[in-house]
Amino acid sequence: MKDSYSFDRDQAGMEERYALHIGAYDRIMQRTGLRFYRVEGDVGMMGGVGAHEYMAPAAAGEDEIALASGYAANLEVARASDEVEQRGDGFVRNGEPLTIEPAIEIGNIFKLGTRYSEPLDARYLDEHGHEHAIWMASYGIGPARIVAAAVEQFADDHGISWPRALAPFAVHLVALGKPGTPEREAADELYATLVGGGIEVLYDDRVLAPGEKFADAELLGCPLRLTIGRRSLESGEVEAQLRRGRRDVGPLALTDDREAILQAVDELWRSAP
Repeated sequence: MKDSYSFDRDQAGMEERYALHIGAYDRIMQRTGLRFYRVEGDVGMMGGVGAHEYMAPAAAGEDEIALASGYAANLEVARASDEVEQRGDGFVRNGEPLTIEPAIEIGNIFKLGTRYSEPLDARYLDEHGHEHAIWMASYGIGPARIVAAAVEQFADDHGISWPRALAPFAVHLVALGKPGTPEREAADELYATLVGGGIEVLYDDRVLAPGEKFADAELLGCPLRLTIGRRSLESGEVEAQLRRGRRDVGPLALTDDREAILQAVDELWRSAP
């Protein structure tokens, strides 16, 4: 877990710090590329005066969330709400049906209040010399859960399809030529150019059949795949394919202008979801 805590003089200070963390956490989650909801959560064993959970919908999720226009809550919280009632096998809120989705919890934040400062006698002296309990809040993100949610949300029948922000490599470079061939030398040069330009590259220079290499590339799911073989070398172009949707977006011109290559690869990579 990635955890942080805030400590304030009073509830107003805690609420302000909590709101700032919500803003930061929302931006973090948006940058992951995941579909997610910030929902009302149950304080549970943590205690306190309020909580929110960050949920990523996924069929393999261990939690359930209740959704409607302008409303999102943990199903347990929704069930306990005076605004929600059960009708048959479903739930409605103020007359509007709720959609129930399984989800993976990828973050959880709590307004702890004085739940822990009171029993621990964690206090401060104000400007008048009076003691007061500290107001606390805690904030957690699960990096491993975010990765698992990304796999669940975007994988297809061929393997993983990483969103750009979470991909371990930006580019999967596939060399189809054997060592010592012109196409392998071209692939080696392209690899050196990309790495020298700061691009994270997974280079498949194994001596295997093209089908095996392509299957592995789809399984590993890097956003952009570049392929150099005899045909591409003869045409002076590199085959380019986005992993999401297995969409061909090339070809990419092979040139001695390294900056042009880097710029073209960067533009292709940025076009990936």
